[in-house]
Amino acid sequence: MKLAKVIGTVVSTRKDANIEGFKFLMVQDVNPESMSEGGYVVAVDAVGAGVGEYILYASGSSARQTVMTKDRPCDAVIMAIVDNWDIDGDRRYDKHGYDHGYDDEPSGF
Repeated sequence: MKLAKVIGTVVSTRKDANIEGFKFLMVQDVNPESMSEGGYVVAVDAVGAGVGEYILYASGSSARQTVMTKDRPCDAVIMAIVDNWDIDGDRRYDKHGYDHGYDDEPSGF
């Protein structure tokens, strides 16, 4: 699995019948320590992710292991929306934290 941020949507009105109804999102790989961004991938959304959210995605043959993508021509699938992550006990990202638009500012700030 890889960590990425959803940065946009991809619309395709004409596509193979095996992928009709799929929602495509443009995601950008993210380094979990530095938050620096890397390459881009178009992925099938299996969990209802939205622009701006951090997600986990699988690629290659692993992308065809979800219920939605099984035996379909898919090379990347979003299979989780990330709530938070820690590195060495340090919270690096919290979807519901103050710096992400919520009102629960930690005391002492």
